[in-house]
Amino acid sequence: MRRSIRLLLGFPRDVSRVDSIIASCDASTAGSDSLTLLVIDTDPGVDDALALLLAWGSPGVRVEAITTVAGNVPLGQCTVNLFRLLALRRPEPWPLVAAGAEAPLARPLKTAEGYHGADGLGALGDWPEVEARPGPSGAVELLVEQARHHGARLTLVALGPLTNIALACEADPAAMRRIGRVVAMGGAVDVRGNVTPTAEFNVHVDPEAAARVLDAGLSLDLVPLDATRRATVTRAELERALGARPGPVATRVLAFTRHAFAREGGRLSLHDPLAIGAAIDETLMEWEPARLTIGSDGETRRTPGPPNCRVAVGVDTARFVRLLLERL
Repeated sequence: MRRSIRLLLGFPRDVSRVDSIIASCDASTAGSDSLTLLVIDTDPGVDDALALLLAWGSPGVRVEAITTVAGNVPLGQCTVNLFRLLALRRPEPWPLVAAGAEAPLARPLKTAEGYHGADGLGALGDWPEVEARPGPSGAVELLVEQARHHGARLTLVALGPLTNIALACEADPAAMRRIGRVVAMGGAVDVRGNVTPTAEFNVHVDPEAAARVLDAGLSLDLVPLDATRRATVTRAELERALGARPGPVATRVLAFTRHAFAREGGRLSLHDPLAIGAAIDETLMEWEPARLTIGSDGETRRTPGPPNCRVAVGVDTARFVRLLLERL
């Protein structure tokens, strides 16, 4: 039985009623082999917010659950930001939510408020109040539960440091290996990093977790800076697309991206949205099998040996940006 459904949504402990609810949830996906089932692990984050909006706005995609992890901002703020976005977009169905790791596996947390704003979402100061109440089940429990239940039908997308994913692999490695695809935004393979000359932020924040995930035997697709730096959007492009369909979501997106656009000189890198794009349609990317290892500071290195992942080395930028702007 999927215990976190009962706990998370406050269902009674009457087992027959819980089984009935789970059966009805499962029935909504039965017979829909073309439906893409996503679980998203995230540290919102401006580009995480765009990624979530892309997932919720994509036909044929069902976001089953979302877990938060400390990264761009501390865990509590990440979870608040997720509930802000849920309240803004009000997706159907409403996903299961769980909070995860407050810190990396073996080192202090480094955050990125300088890029994302003090609150992680542009430091606007006028977000409506939300009650951030993730379920008592933690992220690791929810990830493992989703892996056990959905198996090969599931795509897990990691948009932040890989702490929660590494801990889930430790908790039930066999279940996690049954997941159909794990798509992770992270790494700088053949390009310069964005926090050190050789390291990308997500991997740099928790290199021990990244190393464990690479060694876990997952069906892992890595979307590194090598690809994401080719996927950008200008402020003018975003304004033009969202101006054609005004509303609360469009207004808020234009507001919370302002800080990041200013930091990037008017052209925004779509790191996390590209990972969602790759999860939805892998033909957006050019993939290359590789064996990677992680250095102590987050360096992502190619090494000889059998592949432990696929690396995105190219992207159909025009098609991806068009898809994003149509679905936000």
